Amino acid sequence: MKRMPRHTLWVSIAGVVAVTAYAAFAAVQILVLNPLAAAPGLSLDEIRAQMSGAGEGLGGEGVFFVLGIGVVMAVGVALAAIVTKAPPIIPGMSMLALLMLGTLGYFVASFGPGMGLADTFGISGADASPWARPLYAVSALAAIAVVVGGVLSIRRARLEAAAAAAAAAAD
Repeated sequence: MKRMPRHTLWVSIAGVVAVTAYAAFAAVQILVLNPLAAAPGLSLDEIRAQMSGAGEGLGGEGVFFVLGIGVVMAVGVALAAIVTKAPPIIPGMSMLALLMLGTLGYFVASFGPGMGLADTFGISGADASPWARPLYAVSALAAIAVVVGGVLSIRRARLEAAAAAAAAAAD
C-alpha cells in the first residue's frame, strides 16, 4: 500500500488556504474597497442606494459565485492529491496555477460591479482602489513560481535520469 507523502497534506492545506484568502480579499476589494474609492465621501450604504436608484447593483451573488470557482477547484485539487497520494509537487504547482489565474477570476467577478459603478457615478469602470494591486502581484509571483518550478522539475528529472544511466553503465 502506497503511503501519501507527508508534505502533500500540508501543501494541499496551504494551497486551499491561499486560494481562499485570495478569493476573500478579491471579494472585499470588489464589494467594499473599490466602491468606497469610486465614490469618495459616500458610505457603502449610500453607494448601494444610489446604484439601486440608477437600476444598478454590486452583484454580490455573482462575485461570490465566480470567485468561489477557484476555491472549489482548490479543494478538488487537494482532495485528489490526498486520495491519490500524489507527490507534493502536484498540489503545489496546481495551487500556484490557480493563484496565477486568480487575476482572470478577479476581472470576471469585478466587471459587472465596475460597470455598475461607472454607469451610476459617471466614472470609468476601472479599479478606483489601489487594493487590486496585491492581487495582481500574487498572481504574477505565482506565475513566476510555476515557470521556475517547472524548469527545476525538468532539470531534476534529467539529472536523475543521467545518474541512473551512469549507474546502469557502470554495472
